[in-house]
Amino acid sequence: MKIHEYQGKELLKKFGVVVPRGVFCPTVDDAVKAAESLGGKVWVVKAQIHAGGRGKGGGVKVAKSLDEVRQYASQILGMQLVTHQTGPEGQKVRRLLVEEGADIRKEYYVAALTDRATQKVAMMASSEGGMDIEEVAHSTPEKIIKVFVDPLTGLTDAQALELAQGIGVPEASQAQAVDTFKKLYTCYMETDASLAEINPLILEGNGNIKALDAKFNFDSNALYRHPEIVAYRDLDEEDPDEIEASKFDLAYISLDGNIGCLVNGAGLAMATMDTIKLFGAEPANFLDVGGGATTEKVTEAFKIMLHNPKVKGILVNIFGGIMRCDTIATGVVSAAREVHLSVPLVVRMKGTNEELGKKILAESGLPIITADSMAEAATKIVAAVK
Repeated sequence: MKIHEYQGKELLKKFGVVVPRGVFCPTVDDAVKAAESLGGKVWVVKAQIHAGGRGKGGGVKVAKSLDEVRQYASQILGMQLVTHQTGPEGQKVRRLLVEEGADIRKEYYVAALTDRATQKVAMMASSEGGMDIEEVAHSTPEKIIKVFVDPLTGLTDAQALELAQGIGVPEASQAQAVDTFKKLYTCYMETDASLAEINPLILEGNGNIKALDAKFNFDSNALYRHPEIVAYRDLDEEDPDEIEASKFDLAYISLDGNIGCLVNGAGLAMATMDTIKLFGAEPANFLDVGGGATTEKVTEAFKIMLHNPKVKGILVNIFGGIMRCDTIATGVVSAAREVHLSVPLVVRMKGTNEELGKKILAESGLPIITADSMAEAATKIVAAVK
C-alpha cells in the first residue's frame, strides 16, 4: 500500500522528523487560502499522486505570489500527470499540497527499506538528492552509502553518523542528521513500512535539516495492525481491477501483455508468466487464486481478467495440492458459461483429483483446450492467440 506525500509527512512529523509547514488542498480556492494562512512570499504547489518524478512532469511549481498560487493550482489540479513511474497514460491529479518555501543549501537522499538478502534493514543515503536520484543510482552507485541494521539492535549512533559523514553533511549539522536518520528508522519499523524515503532531505541556509518530501510503501500483510494507516488509503490511485480482486482475496496485478493467467500459488504464477514469455508472448496479469479457491472466486477471477480489453486468451495453470483440480475445473466451466467466454482458454492441471478435473472439462461441451505440461500449455495458448 502507498500513501501521498502529505500523509507521509504527517507520519514523519509524529515521529519527530522536521517537515515544512503545509496544507492539503482538494480545490484551487483551498490552495490560495492555504498560501494566505502559511504567510511568507514563496510557496510550493505540489501534485499529490502515488508516483515519483512529479517535478519533471510539471506537477511541482514554485509560486511567488498568490496569483501564481492560483495559476499553478489551476494548471496542476485535474491534469493527467505523466512521470517515469505512471506509464504513458499518466495519473489524474485530484489533490494538492501547498507548502511554505524552503531555503535550500544542499539536497540529500535517505531511505529505509527491507533488504531480504541480508534479512536486515538497509539505510541508504546519498549526497546527490533530488529529481535525478535514479540516474545517480544507475551511473554513479558509489555515491550511495548503505548501512545494514539488525532489527534487534536498531540503527546505532555510529551507523547514523557514518551515513551523515558519508554524504558530506557539515559537522555542525551532523547531530541533527543523526537524529533525523534514527527517527526515520523508528518510523519505518513502527509503521511496518517496506520503504520510507525522504528525497530530498535538505540542509537549510541556517544549518537545519528538514524533510522536503516523503514516500512510503507499507507491507499489506501488516495493515491489520495499523487502522490509522489504512485510513490513508486512496482508492482513486489504485487499479480498479486490483481493488475488485482484493475483495475476493485474489492476488492480482495488471500487466501489459495479452494472455491472462489464472494460477494457484505465487511461485507457480511467476513461473507461468516466465513460460509465456519464453514462448514468445506477454502475460496480461499476475493472478494467484490461492490454495482455497471456490467456484465463486474462479468466476470473479475470470471477470476481472476479461475486464482488461487487451486480453486475447487465458491460461489456467493449476497444481492440485491443497487445491483440488475438480474444484478448479468446476469453477472454470461455471465461469466460462457465466461470462460467455469468447477468447481461447487453455487449462493445464496436475495433482489432486486431476483425472476428475479433466473429465469435468471434457464433458462441459465448451471449447476448452487442455495441456499436460507447462510448455505444452504455453505453446497452445500462444498459438491460439496468434
